[in-house]
Amino acid sequence: MSNFIIPAAKPVAIKITGTDKQFPVRRVYCIGQNYADHVSEMGSDPSKESPIFFQKNPDNIDTSGTFPYPSETSNVHHEVEMIVALQSGGSNISEQDAYKHVYGFATALDMTRRDLQGAAKKNGKPWEIGKAFEHSAPMGIISPLSQVGTMQTGVIALSINGVEKQRGDLKMMIWSVPKIIAYLSRFNKLEAGDIIMTGTPAGVGPVQKGDKLVASIAGLTTLEVVVV
Repeated sequence: MSNFIIPAAKPVAIKITGTDKQFPVRRVYCIGQNYADHVSEMGSDPSKESPIFFQKNPDNIDTSGTFPYPSETSNVHHEVEMIVALQSGGSNISEQDAYKHVYGFATALDMTRRDLQGAAKKNGKPWEIGKAFEHSAPMGIISPLSQVGTMQTGVIALSINGVEKQRGDLKMMIWSVPKIIAYLSRFNKLEAGDIIMTGTPAGVGPVQKGDKLVASIAGLTTLEVVVV
């Protein structure tokens, strides 16, 4: 019998290919502006000295295949991304040891209330109101590193209603997966269950109710999401 004064929140978990076991999520770290072409389209300088990190909440993850159009916005954008799921962690992890901590990878979307994010950035405020809201992180099934390798290259793309909107390659990341893990672990102690969203290529844009989004990364399970 629990001694909590209210019911505890249900754990958030993501399916894994080839098994009925699931990956439990602890934290969701996100790296912004990690593809030079996307940095440029957002009006920033891709030669920045350090990566930009922010967070979503675990309960922002949605694996249902639908994305309810959120409140207080009229400009929601799609951003296709690869996630890295960690099986272990630590502080000050070296780039050489980074992949030892990776369990696997999956295709995901970083849905963004762009108008709210833009207003926050303009006023020097945090991005969370534009990034960390309900259902803002649709995610596909995790493929273990043991099956797909280190995922350093491969086409990453997104289409809406059959029309391609985003297309890039994982090798275009400014900050590679090992560099991201090493840098982030300097500031936070990473743990098993942490997820890192690794950024999006150019071509981000608005979605509307009724749109069907198909996000794909070569070697990983395709993610299909309908905006409702």
